[in-house]
This record gives sequence, C-alpha cells and structure tokens, in this order.
Amino acid sequence: MLPTAPIIVLDSGLGGLTVVRALREKSPGENIIYFGDTARLPYGTKSGETVTGFVRQIITYLQRFCPKHVVIACNTATALALPKLKTEFEHLPITGVIEPGARAAIHAAGNKPAPRIAVIATEATVKSKAYEQAIYRRRHHAVMDLMPATLLVPIIEDGRNENDVIVRVALTQYLKPLIDRKPDVLVLGCTHYPIFKRLITRMMGSKCRVIDSAEQCAQDVTQRLAISGMAAPDQTVGSLNCFVTDDPDKFRSLARRFLGTELQQPTRVTPEELNAELSPALSMRKAG
Repeated sequence: MLPTAPIIVLDSGLGGLTVVRALREKSPGENIIYFGDTARLPYGTKSGETVTGFVRQIITYLQRFCPKHVVIACNTATALALPKLKTEFEHLPITGVIEPGARAAIHAAGNKPAPRIAVIATEATVKSKAYEQAIYRRRHHAVMDLMPATLLVPIIEDGRNENDVIVRVALTQYLKPLIDRKPDVLVLGCTHYPIFKRLITRMMGSKCRVIDSAEQCAQDVTQRLAISGMAAPDQTVGSLNCFVTDDPDKFRSLARRFLGTELQQPTRVTPEELNAELSPALSMRKAG
C-alpha cells in the first residue's frame, strides 16, 4: 500500500461530504473516493443490523480500490456498525466520527468538573448511547443532554437552506429545550448538520461552543495518516470520485453546497449490485 492510495469516505447520503471538504482543506494531496448510499437513506431510523449490512456491502464493493483508510463519515453507522466491521475487515484501518467529536467536546468544556454537554443526532445515534459512553470515559461527571433531530437529515437532503421557514421551525423545536438548559458545549452529532452550523451557533448563543463532528473526524484521519507515514504529498492535487446508489444528478446538484466546488458526475451503483458483490465474499469468508 502506498501513500497515494485513496481514502474511502462513506455515508448514507450527502452529509459525509462535509468530512471530504475538511479533509481536502487539511490534506489537499489525498485521493478520496466517496460513497453516498442515497437509495437507502436515512440510516438514522434503521436498526443496527440493517445499517451494518449496508455498510458491509459498501466496504466490500470498494475494496477493489485498495484503500489505505476507510472513514465511516456517518454518526449512526459509526455508533451501530463500526466495532463489528473493524473485526470483519481487520486488514483495513477503519475509523468513525464519534470518538473525535467526543474528544473535542471534552476539550471545549475546559476545566469544569461537571460540564453540561448537549448532542443533537439521529434517533439511532441517540439510542446507541455511543456519545454518552465516549464522553463519560473522559469526563465522568459530565451532564449530558441528547436530542434526536429526526427531520434534519431529510430536510438537508431535500436541498433546503437556513433561510427556509421549515428549517428554522425544525431547529427551534430541537434546540429550544437544550438552550433552556444552558449547555457549555453542543456537539453536531451528524455530519449533515454542519450545513446549518452558522445558524445553530447563533441560536445557541455565544456561551455555548458548537463542535463540528465532521471537522474533528477529518483532523483525526489526517493525524493518523501522518503518524503512520501514509499521508499523501501535499504538493500534489488529490482526486475525488463519487459513487451513489440513486439519483446521481440530484447528488451532483446538491454537492456544491457541501463541498464549495463543482463535482464530476457520480457513478451509480445500485443496492442490487452491492448485494451481488457481497454474496461471493460472504461465501469465501464462511468457507475460510
């Protein structure tokens, strides 16, 4: 494996592109392959078994590109699937977004003995208690407030912006109970949510630090590659190739909002193709 090998970034839809954008800003020489499972989003309302199966299919399909690192750029998939998939694909370095976000939240809370840390996330991420566990390991007396923000992912995938009345009503519904509790830190526990970071920050007020899990994830990956000697040369310009499971045209039209630049036409890979790719791999694994 060479430093020029690609980084895989995968998500249920567009949200993981916030990780891609941060990675490209920090390490412009990296070659990145992005996979958005747009036919089966959102992941946040699905079971752990279902989400794990989806991500397993995607990683199996993308192994043909010999990646040097796999980023599960989805808080739900990180919470529900990462431990099992790290075991199944033990030859691949696979990381997620929750641990970097939790570390950043504790750092932002400073020296308070019992900081109040809020998290907005999908229903599945909240139910998994992954953020609570990651934060309590680092700060035993933290006070946690978790809010499932079920509507935000489909609203963002629909292309709505922060001036949309539906966006403001939804954010008010989810944030108002948290604002009343005066948290020290708010973690955006979904990589879609940074699209509304400016508005969320204004709504939370100046005394609350807002943590972008996508930004922290990208920083974590960059540091890991540097330590392992697998970082791509900065003087090169890395490539970005995207795969989706549905509607490449819509994905491309909305991607600029996440990336800040135009995107080449994504390649469509249907769920049926992913499943067909997985079946022989599972047979070989069982035979072994």
